[in-house]
Amino acid sequence: MTISLSRRDADVVIVGAGFAGALTAMALRRCGRSVLLVERGRHPRFAIGESSTPLANLLIEELADRYDLPRLRPLSKWGTWRRTYPDIACGLKRGFSFFHHELDRPFHDTDAHDRQLLVAASPHDEIADTHWYRPDVDHFLVREAERHGAVYLDEVTLVHMTVERDGVRLDGHNGDHALQLSARFVIDASGPRGFLQRFFGLADAPTRWLPATAGLYTHFTGVAEWEQQAGDAGTPYPVDAAAVHHVFPGGWIWVLRFANGITSAGAAVTDDLARDLRLHEGAAAWERLLERLPSVRDQFASARAVHPFVHSPRLAFRCDAVCGTRWALLPSAAGVIDPLLSTGFPLTLLGIRRLVDILTTMWEQAGQEAALLRYAGETQGELDATERLVAALYATMTDFPLFKRLSLLYFAAASFSETVRRLGHPERAHGFLLYNDSAFGPELLACSEAALARPTGQARDALLARIDRAIDPINVAGLLDRTRRDWFPVRVDDLLAAAPKLGATIGELHQLADRCGLRRASAL
Repeated sequence: MTISLSRRDADVVIVGAGFAGALTAMALRRCGRSVLLVERGRHPRFAIGESSTPLANLLIEELADRYDLPRLRPLSKWGTWRRTYPDIACGLKRGFSFFHHELDRPFHDTDAHDRQLLVAASPHDEIADTHWYRPDVDHFLVREAERHGAVYLDEVTLVHMTVERDGVRLDGHNGDHALQLSARFVIDASGPRGFLQRFFGLADAPTRWLPATAGLYTHFTGVAEWEQQAGDAGTPYPVDAAAVHHVFPGGWIWVLRFANGITSAGAAVTDDLARDLRLHEGAAAWERLLERLPSVRDQFASARAVHPFVHSPRLAFRCDAVCGTRWALLPSAAGVIDPLLSTGFPLTLLGIRRLVDILTTMWEQAGQEAALLRYAGETQGELDATERLVAALYATMTDFPLFKRLSLLYFAAASFSETVRRLGHPERAHGFLLYNDSAFGPELLACSEAALARPTGQARDALLARIDRAIDPINVAGLLDRTRRDWFPVRVDDLLAAAPKLGATIGELHQLADRCGLRRASAL
């Protein structure tokens, strides 16, 4: 039998056609590079990594504007998304909702909100963040990449890669047909332990701070709203219109609602708890976990899984290499920490911008290799900072007041970074989580390291005070106002009060508030 051979050539081959690969393909095409976008499966497909943030939305706007991708920009806000693309499912995300549970006891709280933290990301629905229903979104983005001239090939299995002096050759097959791809550069957007890591035998870089964790997740219908708001009325946003986190000793459960009636939910737990629950048993393990969390069990009493449970025996992942001769990993293929703080989208979007810039402004120039090494260093540095902070949060899941205070390090860094970018000064946002900021970066590291020791007594008090001191110079969101009892709305007054920290005038901040729609008081 004769097996036909198909040959394809391009400047860049991108392996993996999820949101990261498709966005990268679009940007490269707008810069004049020819692109082959290669997918092992086919769309639409189930995927998680679904919760956007204000910084991620801002980065989408920047990509859309920089690379002339106007059809991408509506995805940056709930209001424009729903008007422009009503058939692409998404969910409303007004903020981050955290609720702390004790195992085997119903949820309860005090008037001081001791067991909850609500941090708003927007003052109203129109400019809110979104949860991405990835089967719809990824499919849409791949079609957009094709519309801009990328050649998309699905159901492709790559088996070999040869790096040559003037390019790269990839060999594989598409069904019964042999396939040979030639390119000048290869980008891996295929996620954890993807093609390039497997082919080169790149080692997993063990997490240095985060405990070993496992995941179990799927999509549901019939998930009730979380009604245990524990306290008085007047929450800064509807608590279910958010990334809902049910935190307990040893892990947490996420609940993300889409407008199509589907809810994404899953658990990330330490290995000890995963063994106790026999997490690999899927649906049965999920029921065992809910039995340990009576109030969450009530929320899922009428829920039904619409996709088989996915068990991830090792949730966190790091690769010890990010780039090499004629290849690079996007951040989503270089490391996955944990979805606790919705860091996946912004980390990946920052990486897309950096890598596309290298492959367009320094295409095959003498400085490209050095630029790729800088890209690798930034990627690993941001993953390190994220891992340290998330590890500290896992270490304090039995001390929720400290957990909440540590969380504010993230919200302070994120809100400051978003604001300076909107003011036109992205250079003041020194890396994700401001990890490379000369003042905040070392304090983020020190506070995270101190929390990993699970301090008590005077050491714990000293850490709480140090966190406050670290936050204060970048606090543009009223995060140190204790009278708010851990309910933090978005307020223009907080922004105006932070004018000296932002190096901006009151007039500039008024213009920013008007331009971004922050003054609108009522939800749509």
